[in-house]
Amino acid sequence: MEQRLWKKIVKCYDYPLIAAVVMLSLFGLIMVYSASMVTAVTIFGVSSDYFYERQKLWVIVGLAAFAAMMMIPYKVWRNDRLVKLVFFASPLLLVAVALFGHTSNNATSWFRIGGMSFQPAELAKLALILYLSAAFANKRKRLAEPVKSNLFPIYYTLLICFLIAIQPDFGTAAIVFVIALCVIVSSGLRLGLLLKQMLFFSLLAFAVSPFWLPAVGKKIFSPERMGRLYSYLDPFQYAETDGYQLISSYVAIGLGGLKGVGLGKGVQKYGYLPEAHTDFIMAVVAEELGLIGVTFALGLLAFIVLRGLWIARRSSDAFGSLLAIGISVMIGFQTFINIGGVTGLIPITGVPLPLVSYGGTSLVLTMASLGLLVNISMFVNYEQRYRNNERTIHSEQKRGLTF
Repeated sequence: MEQRLWKKIVKCYDYPLIAAVVMLSLFGLIMVYSASMVTAVTIFGVSSDYFYERQKLWVIVGLAAFAAMMMIPYKVWRNDRLVKLVFFASPLLLVAVALFGHTSNNATSWFRIGGMSFQPAELAKLALILYLSAAFANKRKRLAEPVKSNLFPIYYTLLICFLIAIQPDFGTAAIVFVIALCVIVSSGLRLGLLLKQMLFFSLLAFAVSPFWLPAVGKKIFSPERMGRLYSYLDPFQYAETDGYQLISSYVAIGLGGLKGVGLGKGVQKYGYLPEAHTDFIMAVVAEELGLIGVTFALGLLAFIVLRGLWIARRSSDAFGSLLAIGISVMIGFQTFINIGGVTGLIPITGVPLPLVSYGGTSLVLTMASLGLLVNISMFVNYEQRYRNNERTIHSEQKRGLTF
């Protein structure tokens, strides 16, 4: 009977979603090698495959995390002890990185241990999705009432956003805020109650601004960040300074056309386009693979996001549905911010493209999140295929084989 149960489970896995995740991560690995092979030698003084080898290691770790999260029942993460661990660990890590973290590009966002780096803000995104989903799923019957306990997750979200913003990392803080907002609204919490709390905190922040604005304002309105804003408004006026990166991105996109100049044959990565293998990897994709390559990458990302929302809609479990919404919004909004920066639609924020850009923490945690999404999908499929059959339910319950 157990063997028959496992066969049913295997049949219920979301193989189109699995294929999309694997293809996009392998596509990203190829593009990281192409985008970094020149700058690895000329700027960093290492071998041409240095970033490729590191990214390959992270892809392997990410696939292992993806597979593990696929097999662990998602309801495990609703356990009170795990929720409390997530609740306390996220702000503590963010406070620790603010005090003891490594500063790079005027942002203190990383822990560096030997040659490895870890970004707590990336972990905070997934942790917040887990916490909010569990918190609001447990309070499902009281969400229409102005209960004080319904407001605590909102306060917690604002705390996490604040701790990320003061690093400063406004791109990630914006992603976390939008994720939380979508999960909270989807939970059924009264919108009027949410708006009142947001207005209250806005007024409170304004009232105490003389105490926090001088210190935080130095980071928010630093010359580098103001330069990014000015170059966003008119990059060609600052073509030799802050607008250089965006103009180089425009050139790469323009050179690519429909089919691109060919994989590995792009010229903007020869020192012209900074951060070619990280935040601006889509510009390299556009130059070398053209509109076809861009459509392929964005098409897979769009499929993952829409598939996640479809899974959320089909799930009869509030916790699973909110998890799927949070993960989908995380992928979708992060993609929007990255592509918006590359194309000049929004100011450059330094947010990586999910599964494609170089970076270990982001890649592994994104793949772990998507493994969780696949597991939710498997449970939804299993329930709809088999659990609607009363004889199957009775048989499994007698043998203790139900999930």
